[in-house]
Amino acid sequence: MARAYIGLGSNQGHQAQNLKKALKLVHEAEGVEVTGVSSVYLTEPVGYEDQPWFYNCIAEVETTLSAEQLLEVLQGIENRLGRERTVRWGPRTIDLDILLYDRVQLNGERLIIPHPRMRERAFVMVPLAEIAPDACFPDGETVIEARNRLGEEKKYICIMQKVW
Repeated sequence: MARAYIGLGSNQGHQAQNLKKALKLVHEAEGVEVTGVSSVYLTEPVGYEDQPWFYNCIAEVETTLSAEQLLEVLQGIENRLGRERTVRWGPRTIDLDILLYDRVQLNGERLIIPHPRMRERAFVMVPLAEIAPDACFPDGETVIEARNRLGEEKKYICIMQKVW
C-alpha cells in the first residue's frame, strides 16, 4: 500500500458539498481508502485572482494504485462532478491534485510528484501540516519544515473542522 496526499479545492456551486462528494467518490474508488482529512480552509485564489475564494482541504489516502492510476481515478471524479477546464487556475467545481505519493519523485508529462508549486502555497501546506506534519518530501524535508518557511502574505481562514 502506498500513502498519498490529495489536495481538494472548490470555488463554484456549494463548495463544502463538492468537497464532501469528491471525498466520498475517492473513498469508494477501487484500491483507494481515505484515512484522514484536514479541516477546510477558505483561501484566496492564486494565479487567476478575479474569482471567488476557494474551499480547500487535504486528504490522506492509502492505495494499491500506482500514481498514474490514481491520477486517472481523480480526473474521472473531477469530470463526474462537472469540472470544466476553460481558464488556467480559473474557477472550478472541484480540483483534485496528487501532492505526495510516498516518497516517490515523478516528472512526467501528465503528472509531477511532488506537486511542483505546493511548497509555495499556504492553501496546501497549512492543511497538509495539520494532518501529516512529519510526512517527507523525496529530498527529506518534512511538511512542517516546509510549512514553517512560508510567509504569511497569503490569506487563509479555517472555516470547518471536518467535512468528512
